[in-house]
Amino acid sequence: MTDLTRPSIKADEMVFYLKKNLQLKFVNQQILSQKIIEKATQERGITVTAEEIQAEADRIRYERRLEKASQTLAWLAEEMISPEEWEAGMRDRLLAKKLAESLFSREVEKTFAQNKLDYEQILLYQIVVPYQKLAQELFYQIEEEEISFYEAAHLYDIDERRRHLCGYEGKLHRWSLKPDIASAIFSAQPGELIGPFATEQGYHLFLVEEFIPAELTPERSKEIIDKMFKQWLSGELNYMLHNQSDEQTV
Repeated sequence: MTDLTRPSIKADEMVFYLKKNLQLKFVNQQILSQKIIEKATQERGITVTAEEIQAEADRIRYERRLEKASQTLAWLAEEMISPEEWEAGMRDRLLAKKLAESLFSREVEKTFAQNKLDYEQILLYQIVVPYQKLAQELFYQIEEEEISFYEAAHLYDIDERRRHLCGYEGKLHRWSLKPDIASAIFSAQPGELIGPFATEQGYHLFLVEEFIPAELTPERSKEIIDKMFKQWLSGELNYMLHNQSDEQTV
């Protein structure tokens, strides 16, 4: 196996590469974010045990089907990291997860209740055509049952993927739709034809198959915690950078 770790890259070469590819700012912010997490976890007495790291390592090995220790070592060598560096990375991620839960787990139910409409979903079908006249004609033909919505989508939609799926758009949140369209769709009944609506894409007809009410599942709780943690971390990072800027101008 080729040892990719042998060719040496100097630190200034790495920095120059990141600069010329406009990646240095992102990497710098990621490092500073980790420093913020380290400081916050130390202040709160949050730690990660060896058993938790081992459990995370087992989970990753299972996902990657690394059944033998030799397979894991070969994978790490390909990634150009040592077992100790892999362990350090897992520790950082587990610390961030624990900190996020410590900061925001008690606010999940309140946040969910305040933003419940944002978590409603629908199973949506749509047809997008280039002309208003065609959209209006299809609306009347579908209403009069001269053609089904699914057949019309298969024949006329401008998007190849939706044509193949007979108009199926998927499971969508309210916030993923434009406000006027979302209002009309979420006020309709399942099976009701909606539209046409004009957007920069064309003229839209919609059909809702099913409304999925908002529910605070474990996955939703994690999503809310992750979002609140990212917002918190962004605020802490901006505060740190602002203070550094003030210190340099004094």
